[in-house]
Amino acid sequence: MTSAPRDPSATGSHRLPGPGRAPAQDDDATAEFPAAHAPRTNGRGRERKIGPYRLLGQLGEGGMGVVFRALAPTGDEVAIKVLRPHVAYDSKARERLRREVAVLTRVRADGVAGVIDADVDGEQPYLVTEYVPGPPLDEVVEERGPLSPAQLVTLGRGLAESLRAIHDSGVVHRDLKPGNVLMVGDAPVLIDFGIAHIGDDARLTQTGLVMGTPGYLSPEIIDGADVGPATDWWGWAATLAFAASGQAPFGKGPMPVILDRVARGQADLSGVDPRIRPLLEAALSPQPQYRPSADEVLRELEVFARGGVTGEIVQRRRPPVMDTTPLHHKQTPVRPQRPSTELVQPPQQGAPAPWATPMGQQVGQQVAPGRDPRIGQPARTWTLLALAVALTAVAAVVPIVAWFAALAWVFAARWNDKAITAMVLRRYAAGRRKSDTAVAMALSPWHALLAAFSTLLVSIIPAFLGAVAMVATAFASGLVNLSSSYDRPLAVGVGTAVALATAWWGPGGTATRRGSRSLVRTVARTQQVTLAVVVVAGALAAGCALYLAGNLDAPLHWWPYSDMSQVPGAGLIPSIPADWG
Repeated sequence: MTSAPRDPSATGSHRLPGPGRAPAQDDDATAEFPAAHAPRTNGRGRERKIGPYRLLGQLGEGGMGVVFRALAPTGDEVAIKVLRPHVAYDSKARERLRREVAVLTRVRADGVAGVIDADVDGEQPYLVTEYVPGPPLDEVVEERGPLSPAQLVTLGRGLAESLRAIHDSGVVHRDLKPGNVLMVGDAPVLIDFGIAHIGDDARLTQTGLVMGTPGYLSPEIIDGADVGPATDWWGWAATLAFAASGQAPFGKGPMPVILDRVARGQADLSGVDPRIRPLLEAALSPQPQYRPSADEVLRELEVFARGGVTGEIVQRRRPPVMDTTPLHHKQTPVRPQRPSTELVQPPQQGAPAPWATPMGQQVGQQVAPGRDPRIGQPARTWTLLALAVALTAVAAVVPIVAWFAALAWVFAARWNDKAITAMVLRRYAAGRRKSDTAVAMALSPWHALLAAFSTLLVSIIPAFLGAVAMVATAFASGLVNLSSSYDRPLAVGVGTAVALATAWWGPGGTATRRGSRSLVRTVARTQQVTLAVVVVAGALAAGCALYLAGNLDAPLHWWPYSDMSQVPGAGLIPSIPADWG
């Protein structure tokens, strides 16, 4: 820009002389929409206008606003972001727009979106930047495929220089992603500062309210921790990884799954050129202190541009090796079950990759109130396995008791999962609120009803396969001179084990697994309680085994029924000839 703009915090429409660089995009950073042309008239033959700007067509839209291509009074094409009418009444939405104006007027650099004009306090708030006739990076990659090494160097350099200028202005973009990078030829232009953070300003968003696109949000934004320049270098690496491979580095799927991969540093860079992969691995570290600086990024890019392999400069950023793995769990980092500001030390898994944080090692991170509390928690596999063995052993002695216990467990697990998931989605959408507990209690009966219905549905296949396994075991028993009756411990035990395995890994098993792990973590919070649960389960299984040792061919106890023939559904199982075997 050729001259300094006015203070954007003043009221009224602010004309900010000088050219901008790119159209602003919609504030709602969670979605991108294909361009669509807006009508040029208001339905009465008049041209549509926003302030002095004549609208030519619509560039994009989202929940917060709409971006138009427009014509300025000077005859120049511009891009204008306009808040939707119902959003314009929200003081926080206006504050975000004012914030974006403040950020854009503060940053002066090529390759960064600049602001031309703004009216934050008018009836229809808007922000104007120069129109850039370039598609976003994600559309370019989708249509043409991954970028070549030369194009990747141009993209990396351009974004790196833009970020340096942004950070020198005391600003953190916070939302660098392919959709916020417009491509003018091979040159990138960075846009959309709707959730940018100014170093000397208070945080605008609520703690725990995640704003942005999952998969391109840095771990510290997800966790509600402090942001800094390292946050944008993480976004830089994620954007380059997408451009180099054509795939999102943290994949697709449910939001909690993607956020968990981000928090663990589980980026899939298999499609990225091996020569630049070490640099991107370093920049995608879950721990900001281990990411390369601007100077290191640019030097490594020069190595890549000359045909070399990156990684040597940032090798010193390899994190220390620590082993704090709990004895009862070696798979995922341990985090507090409830939202907490207590710092935790997660475990390390195996040897760390050079220049990258070991998977799951996030030293001193905090759990944000808006984040799924199940992410990063121990799976408690061995505890659950001990309970399953005990349940199978009990089924070989008193089947009805064990089967009803299994149904009750599946119901409780699915109820727990539905309740927690509903709360996570509520807090993700609107942050932590005082009404959360009351809403959870009010919805509890509905969640219980849904859990009961889904439990019946997901139990059909396990029950069928368990019955098949029971029949097969009874036939096999007849071949070795044992009783071929279903009413025997071995057949019922095998059938129960198959049914439990199907309920765990079969259709609908995800909610059962998630809820089961949450229940165990809630009941057995400490190692002492966990040990007690495992010991009791083991003793129960051992006691049943001792009893069965002398009664392997004896009829079972079908309490509360007198015999198996009275059990509902028993008549559906075909009988085995008495002389079989």
